[in-house]
Amino acid sequence: MLLEDLKLNLRTARANHAARVSARDDRASIGRVRASAPWTEFRSWRVGRPFVGALLLMLSGIELFFSGQLDLGNIHVQVGIEGLQSTIIPVIVVTLGILAMFTPVHRVFYGVIALAVSVYSLIGLNLGGFFIGMLLGAVGGIIVVSWMPKITSADDTQTPNATPDKRAKEPLPLVQSRS
Repeated sequence: MLLEDLKLNLRTARANHAARVSARDDRASIGRVRASAPWTEFRSWRVGRPFVGALLLMLSGIELFFSGQLDLGNIHVQVGIEGLQSTIIPVIVVTLGILAMFTPVHRVFYGVIALAVSVYSLIGLNLGGFFIGMLLGAVGGIIVVSWMPKITSADDTQTPNATPDKRAKEPLPLVQSRS
């Protein structure tokens, strides 16, 4: 399912990029080096999802994993049932980062769960990976939750002042004032 979603997203990104390139004025690109096609497709794909937040979540999970697997000579930092948390928490955070990247529709759910798990890692996993993993996960979760897709429409090219046609399209308020 993720592979089909990725193929669909790549096809959409290619179509969007082709439409933008054909609509762009050729005079603006004179003297500028064009980017290669794979990087342009990747950039188009990246813009349509919370890429930075998901990347921070994955880095947080990796850091949490390595902080939980520390051995200092004969001293084990985590052993017993707590050792299970040092494996499960990083796997959950990395999985949530991957899911947020490939299914941006559910980004709020994934971001809230990642934020909660990252904060829980403060008490469940070596002070949250010595605070670094917890902070990366918290910031990544916040970015994933707050990310919004860029909406482009024909109304964006108009002036910011509302025209009578535009006012007619606005919905009526739910509560009418008594004035």
